[in-house]
Amino acid sequence: MGILYGMVARGQVVLAEFSATQTNASVVARLILERMKEVKNNCISSFSHHPYIFHVKGTDGLTVLCMADDASGRIIPFAFLEDIHKKFVKTFGRAVHSASAYAMNDEFSRVLCQQMDHFSRNPNVDRLNRLKGEMNQVQSVLIDNIENALERGDRLALLVEKAITMQQPMQGNNSTVALKRKARSYKNVIWWRDWRH
Repeated sequence: MGILYGMVARGQVVLAEFSATQTNASVVARLILERMKEVKNNCISSFSHHPYIFHVKGTDGLTVLCMADDASGRIIPFAFLEDIHKKFVKTFGRAVHSASAYAMNDEFSRVLCQQMDHFSRNPNVDRLNRLKGEMNQVQSVLIDNIENALERGDRLALLVEKAITMQQPMQGNNSTVALKRKARSYKNVIWWRDWRH
């Protein structure tokens, strides 16, 4: 079945929504919006309402919500929400911050319908998202490895610098030689004193 309901809201104001089936999704979505008003920006959540799961993403003052069956998992619905958010902001720009309730519904409900169908029926969506996730993980590991190599390089440079600094006094510094002579002469004085007594 896939994704069955989608909504875009600003706070408690629903700007656009679409439902593919006759359910109480709209009522539950409004209850979730009420519950989410204390939640900070840039959050993602999922709420179970048997047999469906409501997935919510809050970004840039907008809340994008969808209802999907349990078999859809989390990856596909959240990819849908990300896609809808981008399309909505690109289509309406700054108007989203001042629009009245359902002002964008006529135009954007068709987009919701098309994207719900696309994300529900296209098997490549999940593979694409999995590949994107794997690529992000590889990128993260590469960045960590590069940072670690740079840190090791810095530490190695510091060790080399300290080794050079330690070698310099031994190679020709008169103070080191004088210290060795004084130590040897003190040792001899102590030895003669102990030998006499």
